[in-house]
Amino acid sequence: MRGAVQVSKRLNLLRSRATSSSYLSRSQSTAAGPSTRYLDVTHPEDADSVPQETKDRLASLTKHVVDTYARPPLIIARGEGPWVYTTTNQKYLDFSAGIAVNSLGHGDKLFSQTMKEQADTIIHSSNIYHNEWAGQLASLLVELTKRDGGLGWAPGSSKTADEIGAKVFFSNSGTEANEAAFKFARKIAKESWARQVGPGEVGSKEGAATRDWQDSPKINFVCFENGFHGRSMGALSATTNPKYQRPFEPLIPGFSVGQLNDIEGMRQLITEDTCGVIIEPIQGEGGLGTCTVEFLRALRKRCDEVGAVLIYDEIQCGLYRSGALWAHSTLPTDCHPDIITMAKPLANGIPIGAVIVKESLTPAITVGSHGTTFGGSPFATRMGHHTLSRLSQPEFVSHVKEVSSHLQNRLSTLPSTFPDLLQPEGIRGRGLILGLPFRNPDHPGRLVKMARERGVLLLTAGKDAVRLIPSLIVTKEQVNLAVDVMESCLWILSKEEAAVKEEEKQ
Repeated sequence: MRGAVQVSKRLNLLRSRATSSSYLSRSQSTAAGPSTRYLDVTHPEDADSVPQETKDRLASLTKHVVDTYARPPLIIARGEGPWVYTTTNQKYLDFSAGIAVNSLGHGDKLFSQTMKEQADTIIHSSNIYHNEWAGQLASLLVELTKRDGGLGWAPGSSKTADEIGAKVFFSNSGTEANEAAFKFARKIAKESWARQVGPGEVGSKEGAATRDWQDSPKINFVCFENGFHGRSMGALSATTNPKYQRPFEPLIPGFSVGQLNDIEGMRQLITEDTCGVIIEPIQGEGGLGTCTVEFLRALRKRCDEVGAVLIYDEIQCGLYRSGALWAHSTLPTDCHPDIITMAKPLANGIPIGAVIVKESLTPAITVGSHGTTFGGSPFATRMGHHTLSRLSQPEFVSHVKEVSSHLQNRLSTLPSTFPDLLQPEGIRGRGLILGLPFRNPDHPGRLVKMARERGVLLLTAGKDAVRLIPSLIVTKEQVNLAVDVMESCLWILSKEEAAVKEEEKQ
């Protein structure tokens, strides 16, 4: 106890020195050292500081809600741009964007007007009938993929380059998009196998005159460590975090797990019995691990060798968050997938997911192969079309690239500034999906809490990283605020660590 008190006193002394006018005048720019402007807690969460009205309201709101989330004691009431406000009017800079969802930010007026217009027209009609907006959004996704690159097209491909072609299936979420992709991959691989193998011989060990897709051994999947693909049973079977999987075992059989960027290990895992392979080009939930070009090229080649369908889960890294339409858009076409899944930012918060599939594979996906009640509704697809039309404007894409470059420059100095806290590998990710990796796995959660107590919302990722995924409308000034807060929090953490080590020596 005495040692803890001494550490606290020493830290308070250092904090008082850091906040002196002479120090602050030197710490306004990162060139002079980390910012220490935000050492004090401004948004407290301790029990004594949370207003009684908030406590009472939380007790009422949570009374009949299943307790599946660990949430701080605040209630988000409204949003404006990259900011959110609580019921007590506390203001936070949202660098989590609803977990990479609110691409256009909160409270966008044009988005709201379009939403009202469509709600006044028609919201739902079911997939028994055609609707105008599902077809338009599907066409926009395909044409933008041709323009920006992806799924076998190089950037700048002609709109008349129909020799590849693609089609889209709509769902309600990313998990559902991945579940559809799993079903498509297995059916495509089985039917492809049946065409290649052809008729069997009478009296053969198969015991049948012919062999069709039901006889196919191609039923297995390959996924990768630290990948996150959803929480339904199929997607969960490809999400290798034990924390998510163990309570629900046994899971769906047939999923093998590889290591990211391990080419030789991947080649051994993907066999003639593999029907599909799923991977995130930039991992989101799992810690911002990024696939190398060499690995994706070898992965594409191996899938071709055995007739496996290659699925890129771009639910978090896609739709311009990486600085391009897809995280693989600017990669060589021999690194491209057969299927892309997407969701989060597609309609700026309206639930929607989608699967885009090479047209050459879609003959296997026939009437009854899959379905959904709500997926592809006129309301969701209208808002998806509205959102994607704005995100894909060249000036908007340029803005994302410019701001992400500024954010990466600000973050790039942190590992050398705080070498005892941060891993030397540098910043993970690309564009506006970035991760800051820590040495101590306890520190990401601490930094997220400390930043929130100073008015900035961040997320953890995997076992060792803090994730930064702001709205795509974020400005350089807002980036500076977020990084300044992070620097102040890291400064406090570094001084705490130093004080503890000094105390241990005594």
